[in-house]
Parts: sequence; structure tokens; C-alpha cells
Amino acid sequence: MPLTEPHDDHSSAEEPVLGVPGAGEDAPTPVEPEPTLPEPVRQRIVTLTAAVLPGLPADEVPVPLRRVAKFAPNRRARLGAPAIAAQLTADPLFRQRVTARVLADAGDLGAAVVEGTAPAAADPVEVAALAYLARPRGWRELIEASGEAVRAEADSAVVAELVREAEQRAARAEHDRAVARVEAEKLRDELARVREELGQLREEARQLARTLRETQARERKATELLATERGRAARAAADADAELRRARARLAEAEAAAGVARASAKEARSVDDARLWLLLETIGQAAVGLRRELALDPVDKLPADFVADAFAEQPGAAQAGPSTRARDTDDPARLDQLLALPRAHLVVDGYNVTKRGFGEMSLEQQRKRLITGLGGIAAQTGDEVTVVFDGAERMHGLPPAPRGVRVLFSRKGETADELIRRLVRAEPAGRPVVVVSSDREVADGVRRHGAYPLGADSLLRRLARS
Repeated sequence: MPLTEPHDDHSSAEEPVLGVPGAGEDAPTPVEPEPTLPEPVRQRIVTLTAAVLPGLPADEVPVPLRRVAKFAPNRRARLGAPAIAAQLTADPLFRQRVTARVLADAGDLGAAVVEGTAPAAADPVEVAALAYLARPRGWRELIEASGEAVRAEADSAVVAELVREAEQRAARAEHDRAVARVEAEKLRDELARVREELGQLREEARQLARTLRETQARERKATELLATERGRAARAAADADAELRRARARLAEAEAAAGVARASAKEARSVDDARLWLLLETIGQAAVGLRRELALDPVDKLPADFVADAFAEQPGAAQAGPSTRARDTDDPARLDQLLALPRAHLVVDGYNVTKRGFGEMSLEQQRKRLITGLGGIAAQTGDEVTVVFDGAERMHGLPPAPRGVRVLFSRKGETADELIRRLVRAEPAGRPVVVVSSDREVADGVRRHGAYPLGADSLLRRLARS
């Protein structure tokens, strides 16, 4: 096929080309259409042009190809093929510039093509591509010879493929004949077996016929017995229907009585609800009146904040010593029940819990994991949460505590157990305070002040569930 659509081109066999004898003659030549190029030749011409395109000066590259020249090498010939082909056909000066570089790269083969000859061992596609670009005398004949060579190769490939397919079909036919012979032998054996089985089936059919006659006789007897049993079943069904109607009547009476009982219970429950509402309303109004009479304003600090200001300094790094452990209750459901009470305060013996739950970690990792888990509990319940650690030295770089969680470290000379007891004593009587520690002394001490002691496992299970 032509590289592009045919057009008037003044490049002919006598066209001046760099390095071609006869360049510079001014004699006019007749305009000939572009030759029809075989597809491999066209692709090779585009590939050669795309390879030398980036090496041309920018002012020698046609405007439509300047963007193509910036493409990657593997994309230049593939995406810029139409534009390259159009410029080679329409711009003889551009083609001469490209030809000069291509012939320089081609070496001896390029020189031979310029002389109008083609080495016998040369690739006909390469020779045709160079001839199209250089256009020496007889270049059209070189292209035609290349086309014939390409077509001959294609024909040879087709013939070889047809021969190969014929050989394959012959092999398959021979194989099919062998398979057919084997299948014929199998069918003959199968036919003999089927005939033998047919004889057996005929004998079995005669036996089945006798069995069928005996079965039909037994079936007639069974039909007679079935008719008798159906009569008995009909009488039993009539009796059962009568009994069912009587049971439904009794059920209707029972449902009516139950409806009356439900109405009575609902009325009684309404009375109890009214009494309870009135009692709660009275208590609420009394609390509002008492707050107004005492002129109590909302407080900015809680009792535990005063204890923290008075008895706890900045956190220290001393490790907690061994303590006597006692299990009070480890049921996380009990912990949830206590945290559901209004204005509950959860106080946690920090190292007592962490060393029991994840003692293989460093102290810093233990504190971080516990404080993060308590932050989740505070966010879920809205309760006040305080965690107390033993500490004798100042700690630096501690992460900020989550919202709703107060982190305290006992100062030098004081243990976390003592600080926990101070926090419990600071709370007003009647406020639910939950202390999580497996230390028996801590549990006994806070219980005397009205707090609820729970074992460390109850909190660990609660954190594992979150």
C-alpha cells in the first residue's frame, strides 16, 4: 500500500538526493504516483525515520512531527506512524534530511542502495525501505522486487502451513482409524455381553411377571382391608372433631378470662407508674429547691481533682513493688452494672492491672495500652475515670491522656494504694465509686469507705471485649 495518499511529488528517479550521482540537474521530470508499498516495507520506513527523528535539529523537523520527536522510542513509531508517513510523502526536503542520517547509519548497505544495487544476502525489506528514502535510479524496481520477495515468503509460509496442516490431518486420520479399530473390537465384545444380558433379562422378566400376579392378588386383599380401616378412621375423625370443638370452646373462655386479667394488671401497672412518677417528680423538685436554697453553683473541679492537686506530683519511673493479690469478683458484667450507675467514678490501680494483663511489655507500653483502653470506656459510659500509678521520679514525654481520663502518679514516699484510698475518702457519701485492684489491702480499705472493689480481671475482660 502507498505510504500515504498519492500526491504530486517532484522526486523521481532523477531527483537530486544526497550522495546520489546526477544531483543538481534542473531537467523537469514527469510526476509519477507513489508506489504501493508492502506493509513490512512501510513499517520499516516509519521505524527508520522515527529512530533518527530526535537527532535532527529542531528547525529541520516539520511542525507536525515536533511533538512526535519527544515521544519515548517504543511509542514514537507506533503512535506517530501516520504523521511520519504523511511528512515523508509530502516534504521531499525532510525526506532527504532523514535519508542522509539513515544512509549514514546503514553503512555499506546504504552505499550499495544509493548505487542502485542490492547485495544478494541483504534483507529485501531493508533494501526497499532504504531505496524508498534515497530514491536512486531504479528504486521503484527495488521496491517491487522487495514486494515480490515478501509475497514469496508469505506464499512459502502459507504453503508450509498447508503442508503442516495436511500432515497433521493425515496423522489424525491414521490415529482415528486406529481408534476406530479399537472401538469396533470393543463394540463386538459389548454386543456379545448385551446379548447375554438380554437372555438374563428375559428370564428375569418371566420371574417378575409371576411376582406381579402374586403382588396384584395381595393388593386386592390389602384394598379390602384398607376400606375397612377407612371406615374406622372416619368414625375416629368425627369423634376427634367433636372433642376439638369442645376444646376450642374452653380455649375461648380461657382467653376471655386472660383478657380480663391483662386489663386488670395493666390498670394496676398504670397506678404504680403514676405513683412512681409522682415520687420521682417530688424528689427532683426537692433537689432543685435544695440546690436553690443552698445557692450551689456548678463546680469546675471534682473531689478527685483536689486529691490530685494536694497529694500527687508529676509522674515518676519507679516500678511498683510486689503486692498481695486477692480476687473480689472478676465478672465484667458486674463492672458494666456499676458503671451504669449515675455519676459513677472508676478508680484503677494501674500497675496492678497492667502487670496482671500484659506484664511482658515495658512499663511505658503497659501504661499506654491501659490508658487507651480506659479512654474508650470513658467515651462509652461518660463516667469519671482515674488511673493511679506508682512513681518516684519525674517522667518526660508522656502522651496526653484521653478525654475523660485522669492519670495520677504517686509522689516520692507515697504508694499508689495510699493515693487510691485518699481519692475514695474525698468522694461524698452515696456517690458510686468503683475501685479496680487485685490487692486485698486496697480492696478492704476502699470497701470500708463505701466503694465497690473489683478484681483486675474484670477490667481486663472488659477491655478485651471492647
